[in-house]
Amino acid sequence: MLHKVDIKTGSRVELQEITSQVRDVVKAGGVRNGICHIFVPHTTAGVIINEHADPAVVEDIIAQLDVMVPQHRNYSHMEGNSPAHIKASLTGGSCTLFIEDGRLVLGTWQGVFFAEFDGPRDRNFLVKIVPDR
Repeated sequence: MLHKVDIKTGSRVELQEITSQVRDVVKAGGVRNGICHIFVPHTTAGVIINEHADPAVVEDIIAQLDVMVPQHRNYSHMEGNSPAHIKASLTGGSCTLFIEDGRLVLGTWQGVFFAEFDGPRDRNFLVKIVPDR
């Protein structure tokens, strides 16, 4: 079953932790063992798995992406959001997690983040749970 989760972002660029929302979908799905696919259906946003214990890591990721893809440059895209498209391409629009014993398999320090690069906006992400056979 496909689940759509709505979120609201508050900044032009932000990494918003969505681990608890994904866990809620997994729990509601009742799947004991399987796969959890997360997909972001936006061209200027993505999803990443990274450390959620220290907020400085998120700040460092955002800062380094801004160094790699500066906001102001001679971009050709007329909408003015080329950096958002490039950052979304770098982070990727999907990820897959394992489900074991009804729980997401994540490392001790890992969390799932919605990566906003063209906000603030009303956004969503999709979660598909596939049980083992």
